Amino acid sequence: MNWKSYTETQNIASLQEYILMKHNIILTKKGKSVKGTVQLTGSKSECNRALIIEALSNGKVKVENISDAADAVLLAGILRAEVKDRKLEISGADDSRIEHPLSEINVGPAGTAMRFLTAYLALQDEGVILTGSERMKQRPIGILVEALRELGAQIEYVENEGFPPIKLKGSLVQQSNKVSIKGNISSQYITALLLIAARLPFGLELHIEGDLTSRPYVEMTLAMLQTAGIQHTWQVNVIAIKNQDFTTTSLYIEPDWSAASYWYAIAALADEAELFLPGLTQYSLQGDSVITEIMANFGITSQFKDGGVYLQKEAKAISRKIFDLKECPDLAQTIVVICAALGHEATFTGLETLKIKETDRIKALQNELAKIGVKLTEKGQVYKLDCSEKQIPEYVFINTYDDHRMAMAFAPLALLIPQVEVEDADVVEKSYPAFWKDLEKVGFEAEATG
Repeated sequence: MNWKSYTETQNIASLQEYILMKHNIILTKKGKSVKGTVQLTGSKSECNRALIIEALSNGKVKVENISDAADAVLLAGILRAEVKDRKLEISGADDSRIEHPLSEINVGPAGTAMRFLTAYLALQDEGVILTGSERMKQRPIGILVEALRELGAQIEYVENEGFPPIKLKGSLVQQSNKVSIKGNISSQYITALLLIAARLPFGLELHIEGDLTSRPYVEMTLAMLQTAGIQHTWQVNVIAIKNQDFTTTSLYIEPDWSAASYWYAIAALADEAELFLPGLTQYSLQGDSVITEIMANFGITSQFKDGGVYLQKEAKAISRKIFDLKECPDLAQTIVVICAALGHEATFTGLETLKIKETDRIKALQNELAKIGVKLTEKGQVYKLDCSEKQIPEYVFINTYDDHRMAMAFAPLALLIPQVEVEDADVVEKSYPAFWKDLEKVGFEAEATG
């Protein structure tokens, strides 16, 4: 699905018509050896932050190596849109032009865009309704809206209290510079506030209550702001940013470590693996670069040289039993599936935010793991794998629940299962459009159906 078709789905009147556009992928793999070079797209997390910074800087900051992930293309199109005849005319990756009424912006399933634009649009002069897909209308945004209201933003709910769509009246008149927000909710709420802090007349003093989930994502935001000239202080649980100007600079987007995690999974399930991922650095802003440490437990070595990272599989018994994924929740599906496939009965913590993602990722994992006889049990905030009835069928159908990470986390099972059919192959457009093509480059066969 290219940019044009992705955008057009937002205006389809019939759900049935949309379903007919979908197709599945059947994955097969001859042999269990994987070798090759894979060039990953730019980081969606870095790119979305950089695009908001660029828009707030009034031309001083430029973004280089923009990700071709659908979410990033969508956000870039909205922020760089031209206004003609009271309509936003948005440029797509393929130079298509899509018009939206100036009074409404539809982000579809793009959760990051929804959160970041909520804060960004609160500063703008024009009023706008911000909406999204049906799933987006089920994802809470009340905590961010309440924080912005405390700062002086005028925001109303259009349908259901606490959920999109929302109406932003624009022209925030700051009433306070102090906001408290819980640390165990989505880090995107915190990032959205930090991104606009320097443009607030009195700056921002953000108080984080309790433990901070996904801390690396907050650190990424602050590091990118600092590159753009925005200074901050972080003392105990208070992050403070004064009103200040951006400096003239460029922000280069590193390849996506979240995307790299699927290649680590492939290496873990292969008998032999030698892979090179260009452009990735050892000292990355991206929290998901911790995948190198996690996957060392599964015998995957990471050697940084020649401008990238080499992955190699070595025989090693898995000893680690507990994985705390609080700071890297986007790796959760990948790690859980690897453990399940290998029959490793691990315990997982730090998965609290998974229930409010593109889908309820906990339920989605439970449903799909059951298809290979593995149970993921939940007790409080602790999750355990029971692999006692694990089986390797000849064929398995994986539902994706409109979640890109479900598709990519389960795809490596094709190294163990003769046929893996993945529902709605285009769902990977959200973060890694070339995923299926890249699999083919290293020996997988990906046959489209439907």
